[in-house]
Amino acid sequence: MKICAIYMGLLCTVLLVSCNSHKEEKHEERTFQVTHPIYKDTAITKAYVSQIHAIRNIEVRTMEKGYLEKISVDEGQKVQKGQLMFQIMPNIYQAELQKAKAENQSASIEYENTKLLADNDVVSPNELALAKANFEKAKAEVTLAETHLGFTKIKAPFNGIMDHLHVREGSMLEEGELLTTLSDNSEMWVYFNVPEAEYLDYAMNATKSRKEEVQLLMANNKKFNQKGFIETIEGEFNNETGNIAFRANFPNPEGILRHGETGTVLMTLPLPHALLIPQKATFEVLDKRYVFVIDENDVIQQREIKIGAELPHLFVVEKGLEEKDTVLLEGIRLVKNGEKIKYKLEEPNEVLSHLDLYAE
Repeated sequence: MKICAIYMGLLCTVLLVSCNSHKEEKHEERTFQVTHPIYKDTAITKAYVSQIHAIRNIEVRTMEKGYLEKISVDEGQKVQKGQLMFQIMPNIYQAELQKAKAENQSASIEYENTKLLADNDVVSPNELALAKANFEKAKAEVTLAETHLGFTKIKAPFNGIMDHLHVREGSMLEEGELLTTLSDNSEMWVYFNVPEAEYLDYAMNATKSRKEEVQLLMANNKKFNQKGFIETIEGEFNNETGNIAFRANFPNPEGILRHGETGTVLMTLPLPHALLIPQKATFEVLDKRYVFVIDENDVIQQREIKIGAELPHLFVVEKGLEEKDTVLLEGIRLVKNGEKIKYKLEEPNEVLSHLDLYAE
């Protein structure tokens, strides 16, 4: 009997504690944080896939045919303006020059003799004019032969970097044959395509008195150490893609960038009077974005919204919310649609001040 009395006492104690704990849980109603969306002037950084080109990139070709006697440069080598790159055997062109000079000398003598005779009225003025024409033609032949001979020495037209060699010493070259390419990488032209809507945002907000600054994210996901500036915009949109091409110029003093590279241009576009909410106040269901809005009866209502742009920790809302709406800020996973809650309103500016954001 005593044992039964002890068990009954313990059971009553457990039940009493359990009842008290349930009462305490019932009285501890959670208070949720809510806030309002807010309009602010801000900006967004857009990323555009880009193609990187040297400010000058040319094909080095032969102007004369002949035997390639010497290659004075190597692939990837930096060359200076006027530096000898290729030498075509000059023998034939030297012979042609000597022949032209001899013919020029003969024509010169003939012209002087004819002029002397014409001064003494021995020959007619027409014969003097013909002799002079032959002399001028011979001089032109010398100049032409000198030019052909000069083409046997192929020199760098500007400071640059050699690319792949397409020929080797001893090759028989045809006129116009490709030898290599040469790039001037002191400055790079970076091309990227911008959709029509974003072009209009840029054009309507760009400052005409200064060039817009951009950055370049390289293929290794690191930012290039020089800032670029938008120099030109093409005149027409591509009808197939709806894009228009921009060109930004980047100085390349260390020669890090090379012709043909790819990268990503980062361009900051203004977003005036944008409606902002913290990203953590939203949730996603089947590729659609939602928030919980608290109505006048303190009841949660699920509402779909349309996101116009994404900033660090923030969304720009295009559709679905107004500044007067009250949005659940935290505890999204702890509530259900249609549930009545107790909440505390946090001022939007106070909420944003605790976020790492890019807004003014």
